[in-house]
Amino acid sequence: MSLLDITKLPTAENSVIHLHPTDNVGIARVPLNPGQKLKVGPFEVTANNAVPAGHKMALFDIRPGETIIRYGQVIGRARVDIHAGDHVHVQNVAFEEIHFNYEFPEQEIPFPPAPAKMPTFLGFQREDGRVGTRNYIAVVAASNCAAHTAELIAAAFKDVKLPDNVDGVVAFPHGEGCGMSIGPDTRQLQRTLSGVLDHPNVSSAIILGLGCEVNQIDHYLGKDTPRSNRLVGMTLQNTGGTTSTVEAARKAVAQFIEQAAAEKRVEVPASKLVVGLNCGGSDSFSGITANPALGYASDLLAEIGASSVLAETTEIFGAEHLLVKRARSRAVGEKLLQTVKDYKTYLNRFGGSFDDNPSPGNKEGGLTNILEKSLGAVAKAGTSMMTDVVDYAERITTPGFVFMNTPGYDPVSLTGLAAGGCNLIVFTTGRGSAIGFPSVPVIKVATNQAMYKRMTPNMDINAGRIAEGEATVQQVGQEIFDMCLRVASGERTCAETLGHKEFVPWRIGPVM
Repeated sequence: MSLLDITKLPTAENSVIHLHPTDNVGIARVPLNPGQKLKVGPFEVTANNAVPAGHKMALFDIRPGETIIRYGQVIGRARVDIHAGDHVHVQNVAFEEIHFNYEFPEQEIPFPPAPAKMPTFLGFQREDGRVGTRNYIAVVAASNCAAHTAELIAAAFKDVKLPDNVDGVVAFPHGEGCGMSIGPDTRQLQRTLSGVLDHPNVSSAIILGLGCEVNQIDHYLGKDTPRSNRLVGMTLQNTGGTTSTVEAARKAVAQFIEQAAAEKRVEVPASKLVVGLNCGGSDSFSGITANPALGYASDLLAEIGASSVLAETTEIFGAEHLLVKRARSRAVGEKLLQTVKDYKTYLNRFGGSFDDNPSPGNKEGGLTNILEKSLGAVAKAGTSMMTDVVDYAERITTPGFVFMNTPGYDPVSLTGLAAGGCNLIVFTTGRGSAIGFPSVPVIKVATNQAMYKRMTPNMDINAGRIAEGEATVQQVGQEIFDMCLRVASGERTCAETLGHKEFVPWRIGPVM
């Protein structure tokens, strides 16, 4: 059964989804009961046991050692005899790392020409050519020792009436900045905080330290620092402690608000969008509904010369061969593979594996292992050319589909995307992740109808309609693209309305 064949009421013909002609498993669209007779394309199958919605059922007998196929790709091997109609999941599927023969482009592929007609949105034009979708004053802690004071400063403006074109004063507290080794870990934190301070959605900012931490505020305050006229630094030790620092910061922020009040939204080309693509709390429907729909929107963004940025290195493992085939050049493809190799080395230091990634919630939602999860996750990037690969929180400068090296942990991944310059993020979820970001709007897309109904106040778009036969992947993809333009122009997302402001930099080294 294809998604276009679905009717609302479950029948023998529409209760199981067969995603690819070569798949030997189908996906239960609705819960299946033992003894239930089903017709899945050419297969007539009787369910041998209960199969929850989103979980896999064998369409024919699979012997021990034979491969399990979903999306036309291998996701594991049968541990034992699996009979037609059996529930296929962790109890009978073995994970093994797959080695691929990678296909690289023979020569560098040129960027596509600009479209004849360019959509627009209303944004804040910055001096360096980037465009903000919001206009915030940021108070960024240099270390955990300044985190509480940063929150107090932002809280002091909670009930202050701000100009209509100033979105607020937001704090960036975190637990890092001291007790860390000086080297790659420090440099990554500095790159992350610099990306937050010098962000198109931030009009002006304060960098706030204790004074004696490893991550000194001087790093951010040189006269050659970008937007140095919009950045103030202070430390609690030099400013007189918490109370005096809050008062001094209030005066600085008041001046920044006056400056930001003069900044107006103007019509700009949608090619100025830099959209992060993220997923969290994934389920089996993620790779069927929301992720392919976001992939369609990602392709629309690439067509107009905007940037769409896929993250989560831990969630492309087992699907990286599909991305390498789409690389703009061999160098870009090899950079992606090196990123995966380096991440594997990082995990090995702690005795970890990529297959540690699927959470209990992911598995409850029908995802058996990281291979299956990754194949669904990469669908967020659509089908367009991969133009670049960047490190965590590295500035995104390339149009089209870009990959960023981040963990799969949602708040850390979103922090890297935002610090890299994403002025908008689209986040798909099957289990119902509740997350946002202090200065970047996050659009939430539900993968299934049941979760959408339970968590409607958290969700902006219901892609579960695809599995119900109420909309196509293309229709929901167009909805996501259209909402990106509206949100970029000022429409509030559910995460913003609820006040979600998660910010967690990636700590890669030891605690000293």
